[in-house]
Amino acid sequence: MAGARAPLLEVTGLAKAFGPNAVLRDVSLRIAPASVHALLGENGAGKSTLTRVLLGVERADAGAVLLGGARYAPASAEGARRAGVVLVPQERTLCAHLSVADNVVLGIEPAARARPGLRDRERARAVARGAIALVAADPARVPLDAPAGDLGVADQQLVEIARALAQGGLREDGRLAARLLVLDEPTSSLGHEDARRLFERVRALRDAGVAVLLVTHFLSDVRAHADRYTVLRDGRVAGEGDPRETDPAQIVREMLGRALDAPRAGSGAPPPGRGEVVLEARDVAGARRPRRASLSLHRGEILGIAGLVGSGRTELLRILAGLDPRRGGAVTLRAPRGVGLLSEDRGGEGLMLGRSIAENVWLSPRAPRLAAPRSLLSEAARWIERLAIRAGGPDQRAGELSGGNQQKVQIARLLREDFDVLLMDEPTRGIDVASKAQVLSLFRELAGAGKAIVLVSSQLDELVATCDRIAVLRRGILDPPRPASSWTEASLLLEASS
Repeated sequence: MAGARAPLLEVTGLAKAFGPNAVLRDVSLRIAPASVHALLGENGAGKSTLTRVLLGVERADAGAVLLGGARYAPASAEGARRAGVVLVPQERTLCAHLSVADNVVLGIEPAARARPGLRDRERARAVARGAIALVAADPARVPLDAPAGDLGVADQQLVEIARALAQGGLREDGRLAARLLVLDEPTSSLGHEDARRLFERVRALRDAGVAVLLVTHFLSDVRAHADRYTVLRDGRVAGEGDPRETDPAQIVREMLGRALDAPRAGSGAPPPGRGEVVLEARDVAGARRPRRASLSLHRGEILGIAGLVGSGRTELLRILAGLDPRRGGAVTLRAPRGVGLLSEDRGGEGLMLGRSIAENVWLSPRAPRLAAPRSLLSEAARWIERLAIRAGGPDQRAGELSGGNQQKVQIARLLREDFDVLLMDEPTRGIDVASKAQVLSLFRELAGAGKAIVLVSSQLDELVATCDRIAVLRRGILDPPRPASSWTEASLLLEASS
């Protein structure tokens, strides 16, 4: 049992507050060496602050941390890396135009011994080669000279892990110097097969002696791959144990402090409020994906689109929203209030992370160019209350919010615009169980009020529970939709994988 071994990392009585807001309260945690330890909790529960303390980005107000039995209190991220504690962030940070090798050694390029100030390219490639070999079962899939942007999403994730390990250092014998790898939502943008491949490599790293702190919202990943788990709720440890011996419902109760009500299932029949067709696509094709997609979206319904990563789901939504060009086919819109898209990439294009919640909610070509600051703040405050956004106020920067609350700010902007058609691309990606339930319940409410919604999600249970009809996009071709009641998670996965 992983929990019976002497801990690699031991946290005792950790506390952290930002002004009057206590974020961590007497947190204790033990992570065994060569183990996978899952960290769970709602958005705002304290997970990000705890990991930032471990990574040297924040200093704790109280408590102690031991790493390998020695006092550990890094004053910076560089200090944490030197101690062998490294991070793979949720959002990809690769430079798409640089090669895989250049990305792996970015910021830690070895200097030429004979010519200080110049990079030793051979040593840099050796470091990159060694790091890629550790994370890729077949290093030929991740060629060192390939531009990182040309790789698939799963292989880009492996490059991110290789870079983190390289930052922790590689010994002369090629063994890992990194001792603790923090993975923040590593599968949130991956399909089932890519996630399976990723966890194969995570297990290989564990077997090579690395401890992994897995920060995730996916209970299925925790039960399948974690040796132990810890739940944070309101800054305190609310539960811990062996995930294979714990009922998932118990873990949810630990996260929420109560049982979770399931979102109302779509009936599979035409919804009572369904009206005329407001969006129609016929044989739509994009530059690469989709190859052929036809659909009719009715007012008052939620149409789900399932498919593996790379099948063309995001590309289809961007074409429907008019953001990407069509290579073929036709799109007809019969919605006077237009189409709004919630982007899968909330950090890259969905939000201005350095600006306030109020500015993000107000941002729109249709918004008045000159608006009184008081109007912006009061409007944002209204949406903060309606969507239960956890924030210090409407003037707080969006980048300071947890992932789930950032997602709600994106949704608030679309709702303030009052679009007739809402295209939702992975709206629950990286958010906690309770926030997911709130968002999905909101979608049902919006459909009942006459909005037309297209919902793309990698979480097949969400599609079955929330949508009226579901269509499967496979190999770039969208199959005709069927009532949600005729699908199960298993049948959707089988259809998408065939």
